Amino acid sequence: MIYVVATTQVKPDSRDAFIAGHKKCIAETLKEKGCVAYEGHTSIHDPNTYVVVERWETRDDLNAHGRAPHMKVWREYSSPLKAAPTVIEIISADKVDTIKA
Repeated sequence: MIYVVATTQVKPDSRDAFIAGHKKCIAETLKEKGCVAYEGHTSIHDPNTYVVVERWETRDDLNAHGRAPHMKVWREYSSPLKAAPTVIEIISADKVDTIKA
């Protein structure tokens, strides 16, 4: 099992657009092979912090998710709505990788 926690600082005036756009991404992602769970949440401490929590069967499934057409659309859509790059933590049984995207 692969766990992913992706945290994004969203521009305050773009928060609603970011969340609405991500709901479309969630719907498509849940259809992907190997996706066990994929949820987006607004932080209870900071309404401009958006956290995505994911579970994937394998690293290959997660890698395919990153190449999915809807993810390209999401990255292009969400980029101007972010206040900072997304911090992605990929957690597997033996290590944690951190990526800024």
